[in-house]
Amino acid sequence: MKVMVIVKANADSEAGRMPSEQELAAMGAYNEQLVAAGIMLAGEGLHATQRGRRIHFGSGTPRVETGPFGPAGEQIAGFWLWEVRSLDEATEWASRAPFSAGGALELRPLISAEDFGEAFTPELQQQEQRLREQLDRA
Repeated sequence: MKVMVIVKANADSEAGRMPSEQELAAMGAYNEQLVAAGIMLAGEGLHATQRGRRIHFGSGTPRVETGPFGPAGEQIAGFWLWEVRSLDEATEWASRAPFSAGGALELRPLISAEDFGEAFTPELQQQEQRLREQLDRA
């Protein structure tokens, strides 16, 4: 199963404070463990929401909002994409993350084709497969 591990923002990340050399080294070592275990598929940090935008949809033209957005703890500071056997395995790995100064992670399983049921017709499945093949070639 694929799981997105969402790194929740805090006051420091929303203020744009970058990690120290020690924090970067600890995260690098942790990421090496994830890669060596064959779990990590992707991972990135995100700039503070003051550098971002949101697009709101509804009736009429989409509305663009510039950051910052709401309370820091409700924002995202980064993510990993992991391939694990279970949510329990993801929880075990996430509990080892080097966030000694505090922080929070949210683990969310990705939706699989089977989760869509009959709405995911053979034609839509073929389209999805073609797109994934194009992405793999890119």
